[in-house]
Formats: sequence, structure tokens, C-alpha cells
Amino acid sequence: MHLSKLNRNIPKFQLWTRRYSHAVLPDENEYTDTPVYPPILDMSLQGRKLRERQSVHEKIKKLNTVEEKQIALNMPRYYGWKCVIFNENRVPYNALPLVQCYTRTHFKPVNSLPDAYSDTNPIAEQVVKETKSIIEDIIAIESESVRYIHNNSPEKSEEQIKEEHITKNIVRQINRVICNKLADKLPHILSAQIDYEPRHEAFWFVGGIDVPHNVIQWRKQYKWLHDRLEEPIDRPVQFIGTPHLAVRSQLPLKPIVPYEEATNPDFKVPKFTYIPESVGYCTEFRHGTNIPGFWPGDNDEFGLLSYHGRDHILSRRESYGQEDNIDALHSQALKASFGWLLAQANYQGFTTYNDITYPLVTQTVITNGKAWSFYVYQMNTITMHNEQMDGNPKHNICFGTTPLQLYDTIENGQVKGLNEDVLKMLVQFYLNAPEEREHDMKPYLGKDEQLIADIEDDNKRCWLESRYKHLVSNRPKHNLMPETYLWERIYKIQHKTRFFEAKRRFFERNINPYKRRLNEHLPPYIPKVLREYPRSKKNFERTYYPDV
Repeated sequence: MHLSKLNRNIPKFQLWTRRYSHAVLPDENEYTDTPVYPPILDMSLQGRKLRERQSVHEKIKKLNTVEEKQIALNMPRYYGWKCVIFNENRVPYNALPLVQCYTRTHFKPVNSLPDAYSDTNPIAEQVVKETKSIIEDIIAIESESVRYIHNNSPEKSEEQIKEEHITKNIVRQINRVICNKLADKLPHILSAQIDYEPRHEAFWFVGGIDVPHNVIQWRKQYKWLHDRLEEPIDRPVQFIGTPHLAVRSQLPLKPIVPYEEATNPDFKVPKFTYIPESVGYCTEFRHGTNIPGFWPGDNDEFGLLSYHGRDHILSRRESYGQEDNIDALHSQALKASFGWLLAQANYQGFTTYNDITYPLVTQTVITNGKAWSFYVYQMNTITMHNEQMDGNPKHNICFGTTPLQLYDTIENGQVKGLNEDVLKMLVQFYLNAPEEREHDMKPYLGKDEQLIADIEDDNKRCWLESRYKHLVSNRPKHNLMPETYLWERIYKIQHKTRFFEAKRRFFERNINPYKRRLNEHLPPYIPKVLREYPRSKKNFERTYYPDV
């Protein structure tokens, strides 16, 4: 027998050594003046889940860059959230209470602008006198310029598309005239950025909503959930809008109401707990996106003014009545204003889980060229999930007018009865100058890294940039979402009449594809030729998903 083989058969004896104990060194801080007890934790299921959610919220808060926070919001869902779609141009009947609740907004109807605009009255009157004749010509020309419309949209009638085109033309020309008149007098107008039909999207969670029937049926399967069948859930909400025109600046607008007044109990917000489908809103699986019309890193990151159309009023039924049409305009203004400000707040480092620390203000105009509605919106809070829906005392506030007629009629190419008060209110929106704040505007972003572009690691920067842009594009996945067919729902899920068949479908194997996480996929494969060295076993590229 070879000696090498013999050595393998001889067992190795472990050398046992005695571990000597040492005296504990006295701690200087062992005794305190007052006893310090560990926190008493709620060990129930609800308490443990609450601490898990709070831990995730804190991790998102500590992320350095804006884009990483947006990716982290979508980490729990590979196929996207089942969002309640807040489309700007689709307002169901009697939707104002739901919109107020979902945006946590106290709406105050007014006949004129708030008192904060009174200082600009003299300048506004002078500008109106100087531009009145030009604006009359613009209205007369643009109202007659659109004669033939090629309707490519099955969702809109020819009348709606015609009104939309006329409104766009009038809004752009009026904005051009007013900006040219004020550019040499106001620095914020000279340096303002103007966006035509930008992409405005916002994503947030709303708590305290009644539980859908399918969730109740799912909870009935588990004994420990029988006492929580009716417990409210969070509903993800996605706003999608496209204004005709938006004006941005480098500094935010001044608050209309002091920030301390956000907790004023006089600001009433209706509580709407019914499921949104009961009103007429639909749901869609998509990733949550927050886009205020530009990419992170733009210098002009605060909104001044946005123009929106109202052609959707033409598609509403006559039975809704004029009063509900006005409420629909108010709902549109609340959604558009809150959505734009929420997207701006996300670019400052705040999210639906981490509330803003200062107010943001925007000005919204809804018009069809003749009827003009003016709104001033101040955002004071953005946290509305289950833990904060009832415990958060802050509210947002919006001041809005009813539709005001800019002119009476157009006869023989001449505008008759131009309302200078309406034009004056529009000019006052431009005269409202933004101011620099004295506090930190981005407290939840890193000091050195606030954007992906600030990351020095080339691989990480390029990967995060590509992943973020692909995420907000909301393109469909390579493998589409698994589908449960109707016959399967009837015979396999609800009544279980095909128990003899092999269980191959995902719902038969207790697999929930909707809870698949964003990072649960194979990274790109690295061919051997492109690896660092020939025998490298690193087969896949590295990913840089946020650890939340």
C-alpha cells in the first residue's frame, strides 16, 4: 500500500484546547442615572409587517440618487403595480370627492385670485392694455384657422380634436405675447423654460380603501386572516397627463398659505373609501413613474404655470348636467396640479413614503380658448398610505374659479366683448415671481451623489441609467404576464371540478407571478471571450438594484 493512500485512511485527531475565561472588564457606562429599557415590540402579525414596511421606507429614504429611489419604488413588482389610472382627460360622473380624497386636497372655490396676487394688480393692468389688441387678433385668427381635421383617434370625435387644435394654437400665441412683453422686466420669465405637450406622470399610494372582493376571497383561505377580512389596503395610483404648454423655472413659487396652516382643521377633505371601479376608474398593470416633463438633472425643475385643454367636456353625457361638468374641471385641475407637483417633489428626493418638508406651489389654467378656469394649488403633503391616511394631519389646498368667458363672440373676424379681468388674472400668473428658499431643498438626497450622472463607477452609472429609462418607458416584458383564462377561473379555481388533471399552471402550484420582484430574472450572459480571464466563472453581468 502506498504511503499516500495510508495517510488518507488515518483519521485526523482534533487537538482540544481549553479556553480560559477572563474577568469581565468593568464598563464605565454600565450604570446610568435613569434605567434604560429595550423597546417593547408588537409581535403580532400586523406589528411585524408594519416594522417591515417601515424598514423599507427608511431604506428608500437613505438612497442617494433620484433614479435609484424611483427604481426602489418598483422593486416589489416585476410586472408592475395594479394602478388606478388617473387620466387627465377622463373624468367620470361625480368624481370630485374621490379625487379630493386621493390627492388629500381641500378645494376652495373663489371668484378671484388669492390676496397674495394683489400686489401685481398695477403691472397686470398695464400689460393688459398693451397686449389687448394683439390678443384679440390672435383669438380671431386662430379660431378660424382650423377648418379641416383628419381624425386618427378613435377615442375622440372630430369636434373634440378641432377644439383641441384651436386651444393649442391660442395658448401658444398668448404665452408668446405675454412672455415677450415681460421678459425684459422679469428675470424669471426671461430664463423660464417652456415645454410643449410635455409628459406629466406621478405615482403614489392611497390607503384606507375598501377591500376588493378577490382580496377578501384570498384572505378567507388562511385562518390567521379571518379577523382581518375587511382591513383596508393600499391602492397604487398613477396619474397620466399631457398639458398643452408648461412653464418651468429654477426656483419654486412662494407659498400661498403658511406651511403651518397645513394642519388647519378647517381644511376639510371628504373621505372616500369605496373602490375606485365603482365610480368609473379603471386599473392597469404598469410600473410607477414620476416624470414632471423632463429628466432628472435639469436646472429648471420647478413649475410656474401649465395650460390644459377641456375638450373632454364635449364627450360627457348631457344627463350629467352643467354642475357636474364644472366639478369635472375642478377634478381635472386637482389631478393635473397634484400630479405635476408630486413628480417635482420626487425629483427633490421625496417619495410617497417620505413626506415633503416644505410646500410646493403651482398655477394651472384650463381653457378651450374662450372659457378660462384658474387654479392655484399648494402641496403640503404626499404621504397617504395606510399608516398615514388617518394619522397625517396635513392637507393640500387648491383655490379655483368657475369658467370665465374671455370674450363674447367673434363677428366678421373681430372679437367682441373682451373681458380684461380674465386676461388680467392670466397675466398675474406670469407676474408671480418665484423665490429662493432658505432651507435645504433636497434633504433626502446624497451630498456628492444626487443623480445617476454623479456616480463615478462607469458600470454602475451606465447600468442604472439604462435600467431607469427602460423602467419609465413601461414597455412590455419579453415574457408577458401569465394569464388566467376564464374557463380556468370557473372550473379550476372557483369550483375545482378538474382535480384529476396534472397541476402545471402557476395558480395550481401556489405561484403568484404578480409578487415577483423586479430583480428576479437572469442578468445578461457574459460569453467566455468577453470575460476578464479565460477561466473566470463569472457567467453573468453584475446588477445594481437598490437593496430595499
